[in-house]
Amino acid sequence: MNPLTVRRIAQRLTPDPRRVIAKPYLPGEEIIPGGDSRSGLLMRRILAIPEADVDGLTAEVLAGFSQRHHDFEAMLERHFELVAHHVPPAQVPLSRARRLLIGAYYTNEYSIEGAALCNPSLVLAPGPQPAADGSTRFVMSVRAVGEGHISSIEFRSGGLAADSTLTFDPPSSRLRTGKRRSPARYDRQKFTEKLGELGAVNDLTWVVLERLPVRFTLEELEQSLARLDKEGPPHAITYETAKMMRLLAASNYVSTFPDESLLSERILFPAGPHETRGMEDARFVRFVDDSGQVKYYATYTAYDGFEILPQLIETDDFLSFSISTLIGSAAQNKGMALFPRRINGKYAMLSRKDRENLHLSTSDDIHTWNEVSPLDRPREPWQLVQIGNCGSPIETDAGWLVITHGVGPMRRYALGAMLLDLESPSRVIGRLPHTLLEPDASEREGYVPNDVYSCGGLRHGEDLVLPYGISDGAVGVAVLSIPELLYRLTQSPP
Repeated sequence: MNPLTVRRIAQRLTPDPRRVIAKPYLPGEEIIPGGDSRSGLLMRRILAIPEADVDGLTAEVLAGFSQRHHDFEAMLERHFELVAHHVPPAQVPLSRARRLLIGAYYTNEYSIEGAALCNPSLVLAPGPQPAADGSTRFVMSVRAVGEGHISSIEFRSGGLAADSTLTFDPPSSRLRTGKRRSPARYDRQKFTEKLGELGAVNDLTWVVLERLPVRFTLEELEQSLARLDKEGPPHAITYETAKMMRLLAASNYVSTFPDESLLSERILFPAGPHETRGMEDARFVRFVDDSGQVKYYATYTAYDGFEILPQLIETDDFLSFSISTLIGSAAQNKGMALFPRRINGKYAMLSRKDRENLHLSTSDDIHTWNEVSPLDRPREPWQLVQIGNCGSPIETDAGWLVITHGVGPMRRYALGAMLLDLESPSRVIGRLPHTLLEPDASEREGYVPNDVYSCGGLRHGEDLVLPYGISDGAVGVAVLSIPELLYRLTQSPP
């Protein structure tokens, strides 16, 4: 049988090291000879700069960096406040120029795409779609990897013409990391369940939790922990319990951006303690509830360098993002992807519970996933190491179209496809025995060689518009005919 027709578009997104954020730089607090910390020693050196030189040094910093960052001076003031405790009381107050200079010494630029750009997902942009001429607007999420292999989530926007010709909007040269805050309330039952999964439930945990209301604030949690520290066993005994509860609370947060910010300026940079080494492989989906309400969800993997934590992003407008921890036996691994609507009244999600096989999960609650069953396993030579999904299923009249990935010899990643029954997605009704997309000669080299990978495509008329990472060195887009793909799937019974 002839291979499927795959049209690779000419445009590619490549890593741009000029896309930088400015983040706090805090030298280690280890004690050095003389009894001071490195941060304290640096502060003493800055405070020793003659006042006559401070204005000139500060002006030099502002001239060199103000045009690279929004609200640069306000940011330097915030970074100064992070280390103000190192300033001896005898030297307060400080001039504004010296505060800004101190903030600059405790700031560094970080190139979010300095190492790689990969693993995109594509969704319709918020608002009425499509236009009268058949064109539509899209939002693309991309995994950006910088120094130290730290991953963040960034966005691109653009348009699709009626014939699926794709155009990217020029990205902004200045970035924003958003304003972070705790959620208004935590759910005590969900909080307790996740503590159990993390192995952090004990007698001391129950003492803290029993004092909390059914829906509690971060302040109420801290008050209960303070009582434990005051009335309970010695601090050395309660320390680990309090630490785990604070870490879990901090892994649930809200990140917001100004209304006037451009989409391509907004960066979801790791903010929770479980994602200090990255936010990996966000799979965004435009979810339409039974009432017709539209919300965007994305599952992603939080990574702290040792363990992963499955997380969920919720947003209505790509301005405010609520981040929460997924719970349950089915939410224990990478590669989860939500269906774009409820099925038989339940949320549904593809997962890879055991790292090698595809599973199907269902739930009444989008944050808790315990119902899970096997869906598919590696079968073909190109996928014998493991299989997984490449984003949320796409609804067609013939069934749920699922783009998959498989890992074969030499750890080469290739894409495949399968078809699930619309009303009973646990039933596979079609499966491609061969690859759908694999690295061609121009796509083999990159941060991770021999790799094509996607976190979600978009149906546009009769076309599947599928963005994909090219060996983690760039992002490309392929266009395929959905009718042709469905024909191949239905002619290839499972």
